[in-house]
Amino acid sequence: MEEELLNSYITMPKGFKANGVSAGMKCADPANINENDPKSSYLDVGMVYSDTPCNVAGVYTSNLVKGHSLVRSIGIIENKGTAKGIIVNSKVANAGVGAVGVEDAAKIAECASSLLGCDASEILTASTGVIGSRLPLDKMLPVIPDLVSGLSADEENAHCAEYAMMTTDTVPKEVSAQIELTDGKTVTISGMAKGSGMIHPNLATMISIFTTDCGIASASLKKMLQKAVKYTFNRVSVDGDTSVCDMVVVFANGASGVEIEEGSEDYQLFENALCELAEDIARMLASDGEGATKFVEIEVHGAANEKDAKLIVTSVARSPLCKTAFFGEDANIGRILTAVGYSGASFDPEKVDIRLSGLLMYKDGAAVNFDEEEASRLLAEHDIKVDITLYEGDAYDRMFTCDFSYDYVKINGSYRT
Repeated sequence: MEEELLNSYITMPKGFKANGVSAGMKCADPANINENDPKSSYLDVGMVYSDTPCNVAGVYTSNLVKGHSLVRSIGIIENKGTAKGIIVNSKVANAGVGAVGVEDAAKIAECASSLLGCDASEILTASTGVIGSRLPLDKMLPVIPDLVSGLSADEENAHCAEYAMMTTDTVPKEVSAQIELTDGKTVTISGMAKGSGMIHPNLATMISIFTTDCGIASASLKKMLQKAVKYTFNRVSVDGDTSVCDMVVVFANGASGVEIEEGSEDYQLFENALCELAEDIARMLASDGEGATKFVEIEVHGAANEKDAKLIVTSVARSPLCKTAFFGEDANIGRILTAVGYSGASFDPEKVDIRLSGLLMYKDGAAVNFDEEEASRLLAEHDIKVDITLYEGDAYDRMFTCDFSYDYVKINGSYRT
C-alpha cells in the first residue's frame, strides 16, 4: 500500500539531511539579497547527505558530451555503487572546460568531505547552468563550511537544497510517498528535481535526486531506476534539446531497518512507488517548461511496434508548429497529422484517428466537422491531451510536452545574462 505525501521534501526518509546556500553565482553580491525574494533567486549550492553510507544508482544523459561534475559522479556510482551524499550547484554547468572541470568538482567534494569526516569519493557532484565556464571555486569553496554545518532534516533546509538546483524553473519539483510493506512496516521515498528547458529524451537539462530509508542493493536500485525512467523522465520533451549534465540518482541508506530483496512482493511495491513518483516529476518538468502556458500529453495507440509508437509521440512533441498551435489555442489538426507523417513510423494514412482532449477531429484519414467553440474551450485549458490511433497493432507510447510561447524565445535569447 502506498500513500503519496502532499507536503514533500527530500529529507522525509529517515537519516537524510539537506541544505542550500548562496555562493553569489545567482546573486552577484549576497550581502544585497532581498530576503523577501524567492529563495530560488539566490541559493545556488545545495547538498543532500546521509550519515549512513548509501547504496546508490544512477542514469545519465545520452549526450556524448558530458559535464565534468557528472563524469566524476558516474565514475563513483558505476565503480563503487555507494556514496553518502551529493553537492549540486546551479548557474555554472562545469562542462566544456577540459580536464580541469573534474578537478574542480573534486575540490568541492574534498572540501565538504573533510568537514564531514568522510572520503571525497563518498560525495557525488552535479552542476547545471551555462556551458563553457569553470566552477568559481573562489566563490564556492568559502561557503562549503556553511553548507555542511547547516545540514538538517528540517523541511526548510530540504526545500533550500531544491531551490539551490533551480535555474529557469518557476516552481520547485518535490515528491514523497510512504510505502506500507507486507509485514506492516513502512519505508519512505522522496524525490526532487530541477528542469525547465533543454529537455528531450534521453534525459536532458534536468537533475533529479531520490532518497529512501530502505535497504536495497545497488544493482536492484539500478534495475528499478532504469524501468522508472523509461516512460517518465525519458518521455519529456520541452524543446528537443538534450543537454550534457543530466542525471537521476537514487540513494538508499537502510535507516528504517527494512531490507528489500529483489523478486519479493515488497520489491514490486517499492518499484511501483518509484515509477509513480518519477511520473509525477516528469509531468512537473513538462508543465514548467520554459515560457510554457500549457501541459500537453501525447498518446499513440495501435502502432505496429514500440519503435513506431515512440517515433510518433516524439515527432509531435518536438514539432515547433504543433507547439505554437497549442500556445495559440488553434485547433490546427493538420500540424499534428503532418508531424505523424514525417515521424518515420510505418502506418496507413487512411486509417488514422486524432482527438484533441477527447474531441474527434480526424477520422479514417480525413478531417471531420467538429464544434469550433468546443475545441476553443478545450484548448483554453492548461492541460491538453492528444490521442492518435493507427489501427496497425497494439503498441502504445506517450510523451509529456508543453507549448512554445513568446517567453521561451525571451528566456533563451538572453540565457547568459
